[in-house]
Amino acid sequence: MQFQEKTLAMYRTERHFTGVVLLVVLALLAGWWLGTRSRTTPVPTEPNLPTFEQASTQLKTSSEAFAAVAKLATPAVVNISAATIIPGRRSPLFDDPLFRYFFGDEDIPFREPERVVRSLGSGVIVSRDGLILTNNHVVAGASRITVTLADGRKFSDAQIVGTDPATDLALLRIRASNLPAIKWGDSRALDVGEWVLAIGNPYGLSQTVTAGIVSAKGRRDVGISVYEDFIQTDAAINPGNSGGALVNIRGELVGINTAILSQSGGNVGIGFAIPSHEARRVMELLLRDGKVSRGWLGIIPARVEDETVQGVIVANLFRNSPADLAGLDIDDVILECNGKRVASPGELKNMIASMPAGTEVTLLVQRGNERGKVRLRVADHPIDRFGRPVPGI
Repeated sequence: MQFQEKTLAMYRTERHFTGVVLLVVLALLAGWWLGTRSRTTPVPTEPNLPTFEQASTQLKTSSEAFAAVAKLATPAVVNISAATIIPGRRSPLFDDPLFRYFFGDEDIPFREPERVVRSLGSGVIVSRDGLILTNNHVVAGASRITVTLADGRKFSDAQIVGTDPATDLALLRIRASNLPAIKWGDSRALDVGEWVLAIGNPYGLSQTVTAGIVSAKGRRDVGISVYEDFIQTDAAINPGNSGGALVNIRGELVGINTAILSQSGGNVGIGFAIPSHEARRVMELLLRDGKVSRGWLGIIPARVEDETVQGVIVANLFRNSPADLAGLDIDDVILECNGKRVASPGELKNMIASMPAGTEVTLLVQRGNERGKVRLRVADHPIDRFGRPVPGI
């Protein structure tokens, strides 16, 4: 019994000693872990948020930049008022057989009075001696064109130098000098997401400036004009902005505002502008030749439906056209033009249209399972009896 009590006491003493040692070891391990963690884990700090003063300074800087761009570019944007006289027509009543029975067959000279239809738009001064670029639909058929400058001066004798309905561009001239011409920018250098300003006269409200970004580039097949390669922007564009300027943050002209995509007729954040590099090319051709000539293959194109093939199908051919004479056939697929991949009919149309007649072109064509190169010379795009380019490329 005494042995058992002694043994039990020794056991309790040993267990107590072991527990103390275990606690010491755990304390040492905990201290080591905390020390290591404090050396390896950074202490959380407050986020480095800008102060109210810093944020205000940044906003003020952005605001001042927009104001500087507007101040630089707005003097070059003009208001255009075009008046078209519609001759009065004879009332159809005079052609009624019963009327003729009672009043005879003599030609009665009664006519409806003439009507004057007015359209408002915008334009951009592109030379100090009075050249103004605008949209063709602003001045098409106009009997009188009045240009009002930003400083209030009016010119009621603006003349049309030339028009290009296929791109919806027109070039005007007023008799003036030392005008505030805008500086050209390179629309090809624009990036999606860049800030742009749209300047024009929506609803006749002169010198209106709106801001937005470049939403997309190379918009084709929108259905606005024959040749399309639009800059898309969410800068507010409304009726009356047509022909106005789209400028970058340096105040340089990168586009001519043309149209909006809207069911209501008002701005919904989808506006289109003709890129400046195309507008400048058309302007130079109008100045030099009075018209714009474009290359033509003589095909009716269609989009390839097969997702594994990227190209343009030859849906039809014009007889004796360059494509026909070169041996192209219906259902051929054009894959490349001068070594560049062709993704859509609109892209091929713009590529060929930019070439003057006589330019040699090499096409990579797929017929069935075979591929080969076809060389031809583009012709001048024919015009129909209404003065419009015939369909196709």
